[in-house]
Amino acid sequence: MRRMTEAAVSGRSRVVIMCALVLAGEMIFSLPFHLPRYFRPSFLEGLGLSNTELGDVFAVYGITAMLAYFPGGLLADRLPPRLLIVGSLLATAAGGLFMAALPGPRGLGLLYAYWGLTTILLFWGAMICAARDWGGAAAQGRAFGILDGGRGLVSAVFATAAVLVFDPGLPGAALSATDRADGLSRVAVFYAAATALAAVFAWWALPSGSTRRNGSAAGLTAVMQLLRYPSLWLQAVVIVCAYCGFKGLDNYALYAFEVLHLSETEAAFFATANAYLRPVAALLAGLLADRVGLSRLSTALFCLLAVCYGTLAVISPVSLPVTLIMANLLCSAVAVFALRGIYFGLFEEGGVPRHLTGAATGLVSVVGFTPDIFFAPLAGRLLDAAPGLAGHQHYFLLLSGLAIGGILAAGLLCRRPPTGRQPTT
Repeated sequence: MRRMTEAAVSGRSRVVIMCALVLAGEMIFSLPFHLPRYFRPSFLEGLGLSNTELGDVFAVYGITAMLAYFPGGLLADRLPPRLLIVGSLLATAAGGLFMAALPGPRGLGLLYAYWGLTTILLFWGAMICAARDWGGAAAQGRAFGILDGGRGLVSAVFATAAVLVFDPGLPGAALSATDRADGLSRVAVFYAAATALAAVFAWWALPSGSTRRNGSAAGLTAVMQLLRYPSLWLQAVVIVCAYCGFKGLDNYALYAFEVLHLSETEAAFFATANAYLRPVAALLAGLLADRVGLSRLSTALFCLLAVCYGTLAVISPVSLPVTLIMANLLCSAVAVFALRGIYFGLFEEGGVPRHLTGAATGLVSVVGFTPDIFFAPLAGRLLDAAPGLAGHQHYFLLLSGLAIGGILAAGLLCRRPPTGRQPTT
């Protein structure tokens, strides 16, 4: 047998590395977020939670994650990605066994605090660093588009399987309390096993050493200079507004159940169908962003979101056919997924040095992912204060305002040329 050429080996290695990052990047968040996103009505009923209580649980996760982003970024600039990624996957999977016992609000809060550490401190910065290096200087949109698009495909496939694990009967059939509890436990074990298997694949696929050291790790001087990058703060605002849109998808199943009157299983299938849009939207956005610019495309996507959310804030199934409302929901999901596929690519456009990606990721994420703290509690209170259609309209009005904030931040980024300056260390 002829030996493979060096280019072929390199090409295969790049594909395998990205596959590992994609699988790990989605499975790490499957336990904390897939159950309450795709099974929201059943999750609330099965654990005896109100929207407000679930929002407070997510706030616990958000606070822990916020404290972990920056030190996690510094770790990512110092330790091999494989070590951090595999360790975080295994630790997160272990928490899934506790979830399978369907803990009460206090136990759930402790579990989400634990997951805030395992998913962020050990994982987040390492994944962003590895993806940015994979893309190089000319293909940041492609790298992050493939990463998030691939994560979306993984999310959709596993969510579809999880729906079948949850309710192997006919969609639309009524669920008893016992059926609901058993289904949630099975789904938790299913995701825990999948997360552990992702760790095994990452250990095999990722290089054993660091692939990143083109410069020294971030020191205090470098970090202080990063703080003076205006593009970094505008990027953080873009992420805040886009991430609120992504968090907004968590209530689409509840909207389908309470307003569009789908069954619990049908609502879960609808939320899962949304997830299949993510790989296409993120990948196309990444490819387009490399041509037209990430900040310009971000501005256009926020404009689309503002229109979609504004429409949902004023319409009802009485004034518009349900199929058109569902099409609007799907359109907003496309825009959200496209934004997620490109907003970390703004590091390159803003001139952030590659060897400080971990520190920059930590700084941007501390601000950009604050919706993990405030969005779910705020959304839960809006929905509980006005149950039914009115609460959901208030919810979409909030999302519309946040999309307008994204238009302003991304528009300002369009007007700023790349700095090209690198802080000294």
